[in-house]
Amino acid sequence: MSTGLFQDNIPAMSYQEACSYLDSLQFFRIKLGLDTMRLLLQELGAPQQHLRIIHIAGTNGKGSVGATLATVLAQAGYRTGFYSSPHLVDVRERFTIGGALIPKEEFSAQMGMLHHLFERTGLHPTYFECTTLLALSWFSAKKLDVAILETGLGGRLDATNVVKPMISVITDISRDHEQYLGSDIASIATEKAGIIKSGVPVVFSGRNEGSAAVIASFCERLGSKLYLFGRDFFAEGRDKLLNYTGIHGQRQRDLSLALAGNHQVVNASLALAALEILASSFPVSSGDIRTALAKVRWPGRMEYLQVTCQHSTRHFLLEGAHNEAGIQALCTTLAAREAGRRIILVWGNMTDKHMHSARSQLFTWAEAIILTQAENKRSASPQDLWDSLEITEQQKARCIVSVEEALQAAMEQAREQDLICVAGSLYLVGRARNVLVPEAEIGA
Repeated sequence: MSTGLFQDNIPAMSYQEACSYLDSLQFFRIKLGLDTMRLLLQELGAPQQHLRIIHIAGTNGKGSVGATLATVLAQAGYRTGFYSSPHLVDVRERFTIGGALIPKEEFSAQMGMLHHLFERTGLHPTYFECTTLLALSWFSAKKLDVAILETGLGGRLDATNVVKPMISVITDISRDHEQYLGSDIASIATEKAGIIKSGVPVVFSGRNEGSAAVIASFCERLGSKLYLFGRDFFAEGRDKLLNYTGIHGQRQRDLSLALAGNHQVVNASLALAALEILASSFPVSSGDIRTALAKVRWPGRMEYLQVTCQHSTRHFLLEGAHNEAGIQALCTTLAAREAGRRIILVWGNMTDKHMHSARSQLFTWAEAIILTQAENKRSASPQDLWDSLEITEQQKARCIVSVEEALQAAMEQAREQDLICVAGSLYLVGRARNVLVPEAEIGA
């Protein structure tokens, strides 16, 4: 077993070499199970044991809750790491401390160390297992006050589920990744509940009855105190303002939410409830909460952008919605904020996504639809998407394979007061964002 995270004789890796090696680990390969992670963490000296962790699972809202927690804790002065997935433009987005991306040289050093470890042990992890190892190793080396880990897929067999956190947070549960997690809500909830550890408190949205009973059963069996939205803490909001009533009855009124969408009321309340439970270890003032909520950033999720096009402005809404619940949240936002506005939709989804009913609801909002393809490994081709549309949808849709050309076509078709909505896949949103604001660095 190695006695430290780094060894002097490990060959140096350039940043490009580090990125290329990580990409070689089959980006879209999914392997559920923890044996490889546990063996490699043992070789690394168990860095996860030196971290105080908040663990987040759920179908939708994990990133928003994590970004909110990270922003509030950093505002309060705590050295806070956040591991999230997927990234939009730069893989380093997955690893942040205080909102800042891991420096390229530190990313390269970590990847060089991990590459050496994999070759020495003969253990070859997936892309997500490797990034999870990197996060735990880097966070441990940086001596954080707290680390926030977002699961990638499910929970029970997710690569992040090798930790015992201070608290587990479970966001809304809905159908997604059915081929891995099960075809019904109860089965999916059972997989998500796998992050619950004996005696570790759980904060849960509980807005789906089929999932609430499953999570409650796990908590009872493991002796984990369950704090449920709508029962133990409450929130209501409008126009990006949040009124929150906490676990102990304290109230905070007219908190400004930087993140758009009615669903962010629930996500923010989950983060606030978790902070209440952790208050003895990580006290946070009401002033820090108010300041932080107003500046939380989570790019590519209900994100509004303005882009200059031929001396006029084009308005974009980027939303990485990629399952039925996400699309329904987008429709709710459009109904609340954009009623009567002409919408041009740039759409592309992955081949393993089945969301026809929710997609059709969204497509009725669009006056024009441009079907495109973020990448060619798992993304559905525009022609296949077009073939799956209803005749009325086909009449207002066209296929443009190149994301860059699809965006240009949308800008040419749009008027200055129109809204161009890009949705269907975080990979598409990432490509679009890089085209629209190529110089922007994405952080938490």
